[in-house]
Amino acid sequence: MPSASLLVSAKRISTMQSLRQINLNLARSLSTLTTRAGQSTFNNNKRLLDSSKRVVYSKRTISSINGVGTSGTRSTVVQLLNNISTKREVEQYLKYFTSVSQQQFAIIKVGGAIISDNLQELASCLAFLYHVGLYPIVLHGTGPQVNGRLEAEGIEPDYIDGIRITDEHTMAVVRQCFLEQNLKLVNALEKLGVRARPITSGVFTANYLDKDKYKLVGDISGVNKNAIESSIKAGALPILTSLAETPSGQMLNVNADVAAGELARVFEPLKIVYLNEKGGIINGETHEKISMINLDEEYDDLLKQSWVKYGTKLKIKEIKELLDYLPRSSSVAIINVQDLQKELFTDSGAGTMIRRGYKLLKRSSLGEFPSTDLLRQTLEKDADVVSGNESVSIYLRSLETAKFVSYSDEPLEALAIVKEDENIIPVLDKFVCTNAAWLNNVTDNVFNALKRDFPSLQWVVSEDDPNIAWHFDKSQGSYLKNGKVLFWYGVQDINTVSQLVSDFVKKTTAAANGYNASNSSGVFKNGKSSRAYSTRSTPKPNGVNTKPGRIGLIGARGFTGQNILALIDNHPHFEIAHVSSRELKGQKLKGYKKAEIIYENLQAEDIKRLEAKGDIDFWIMALPNNISEPIVQAIESVNGNSKILDLSADHRFVPETEWVYGLPELNDRERLANARKISNPGCYATGSQMSIAPLLNHVDGLPTVFGVSGYSGAGAKPTPKNDPKFLNNNLIPYALTNHIHEREISTRMGHDVAFMPHVGQWFQGISLTVSIPIKKGSLTSEQVENIYRKFYDGEKLVHVQKDVPLVKDISGTHGVAIGGFKVNDAGDRVVVCATIDNLLKGAATQAVQNMNLAMGYGEYAGIPEDKIVQ
Repeated sequence: MPSASLLVSAKRISTMQSLRQINLNLARSLSTLTTRAGQSTFNNNKRLLDSSKRVVYSKRTISSINGVGTSGTRSTVVQLLNNISTKREVEQYLKYFTSVSQQQFAIIKVGGAIISDNLQELASCLAFLYHVGLYPIVLHGTGPQVNGRLEAEGIEPDYIDGIRITDEHTMAVVRQCFLEQNLKLVNALEKLGVRARPITSGVFTANYLDKDKYKLVGDISGVNKNAIESSIKAGALPILTSLAETPSGQMLNVNADVAAGELARVFEPLKIVYLNEKGGIINGETHEKISMINLDEEYDDLLKQSWVKYGTKLKIKEIKELLDYLPRSSSVAIINVQDLQKELFTDSGAGTMIRRGYKLLKRSSLGEFPSTDLLRQTLEKDADVVSGNESVSIYLRSLETAKFVSYSDEPLEALAIVKEDENIIPVLDKFVCTNAAWLNNVTDNVFNALKRDFPSLQWVVSEDDPNIAWHFDKSQGSYLKNGKVLFWYGVQDINTVSQLVSDFVKKTTAAANGYNASNSSGVFKNGKSSRAYSTRSTPKPNGVNTKPGRIGLIGARGFTGQNILALIDNHPHFEIAHVSSRELKGQKLKGYKKAEIIYENLQAEDIKRLEAKGDIDFWIMALPNNISEPIVQAIESVNGNSKILDLSADHRFVPETEWVYGLPELNDRERLANARKISNPGCYATGSQMSIAPLLNHVDGLPTVFGVSGYSGAGAKPTPKNDPKFLNNNLIPYALTNHIHEREISTRMGHDVAFMPHVGQWFQGISLTVSIPIKKGSLTSEQVENIYRKFYDGEKLVHVQKDVPLVKDISGTHGVAIGGFKVNDAGDRVVVCATIDNLLKGAATQAVQNMNLAMGYGEYAGIPEDKIVQ
């Protein structure tokens, strides 16, 4: 056991050393730039990393500055980029800022006093943004200069309700001061190699606010974006005044804060920055700067504070009114000019950040979550789930009996789950956050709630986690072992620390020596997602809809299309309205008795026309892989009410918020019932998932599927794999690794599965032999059979039997037969056999089953009772 003095990992030390080196390199680079410019051009940038946080650049940064600024500036950006160790850390902020159009990055309102007192610092801050390819919209005031000019003339500035009374003489002074300050800022920027464009009028249209009361003061009625967009398109920073004009051309004075707000309403930027001398909102009781205000969570309580009054209260109210109608991604920052980069490019920020945010919600049971599906989608982003080491289904089941507390914002962009079961120190079991949650500091809000409720806490993070520095910052101790870092805070007793480390070492060592992602089949490598099947639900044999359903079938020539036609021909509600096949255009649709249908060759415009007229209730894509997307786009380009089912693999790996995976026995039927777009599973994938799913909680290794399909599974286009003569007395293995169904099975199971397909000499039907590793001695053959019978109880299209199912019995039947349950003598492996007709439950039957659910028909409508698997 390591001593207490060794309980700080080398990772923390190396991280801090790297940051210090980055600071040193940054200071050297900035010093060179300062010398070249002949002034302290970029002194402020030295502060950027003083807090040991990250400055972020990206590849787009380098390309965006080509031709902009000096070669020294470009080389400095490249040097800084290369000097920061982790690219994922380096890129996130600029990726965030460049995720929107250039004019939506930021609006920066500059107080007039800053131009007088801190012009060079302001210019260098804006130059930094410009040289990394960002184009803020800059709007400045000129209040102090106007007051100074009037007072020099012996005129006392006059205000009512904080609004300057602007008569004709005052208007002339205001205009002159605006032009002078605008030119000063533009000249200062151009000296630093920044292209800047003065825009002193033509942006704001206004009516008189109250001509009798305030004279020439405007109430903005419109914003003309043309000059701003033209400036940015030309590669120049737009520098604006807040002068406005009436429709007849009379110039009016407008408060710069108000003008900045109107700009924000039009451009909807990520950031609205107010630069002032205070550098933020100061707590009147503690006299400390407030770092963050989440309006949804804190607004009401904040206004009740005794120190929130007068101008402060008005400013907070105005900001809330502004943000209420902007996207939640927008935020307001009130900062000092020298802190601009730190506010934009570090986690810690500098001034006061104000955003709508979300109220943090605390829950202690699954039933308190408004949607299990939303919780599932969040957990699917967890590192253990993505790596395939954990199933969402298993984890959700564990929460049913666990003592836990969760903390999250409303959309679950940040989720923390703390478990207290049998742990000497509570465990932060899950901490799942989107990039937006990290960038908007939702993570800090959640962690502050954790620290408030848990005096001590432990958690484990992978050492290559992109936010590892944040975890070090939040912890008071850490220990590195086998690529994992144990963190804790609030643990002072050395014996407790030793126990935490001892338990952690045992778990990580066991994981390293046992089954994990490092010795998996690699299905989830290279960015492929991992997702366990969704919450199961009971069948829906009784429908709620009897209206006819008109079908448009695209690609009806293949075996699957023919079987779908046969099922629809005997369906009580569905009917074919249009059928499309390029090869069969003009021919009569054979075997369909409900009506005479002629094959068409529908093009995108034809599909749009049918969709616009509402002629189709359900589109079926019976096409090869990588063909259907243009047709789907044509359907979606019209705001129709039809639904889509895709038989190809094109949409089986997209989020279920877009395409619902149509395996009713394993997916949520309510989700299918409400789906607009359904991705029909593959035949092998359906049988394999249904063979493994009941034992998913018991899997202790890599399941292996040996599958043999009839040659109809090889399609209608002649190949050796569907040539009966070549297949006679023969068995053909193919795609023995990385078959698309291997990926599909593994993705849906949330666990790597090895799959080896073969083609046999019969026409249709699949035989699957599935070997499933289990914990030694955990199950008997009888127990396994009982698990399957209970799991599929009530499922009409699943037949669980004791004996091994035979492929000759499944051909032409609708469903899956599972049986032959056998545990080996060593007690560490289960073999399960299954059969499925690849053209029916593996394709056409499942398609009709999914469409029935989506249309509100009985789930099994149109599926012949006498042909259901028994």
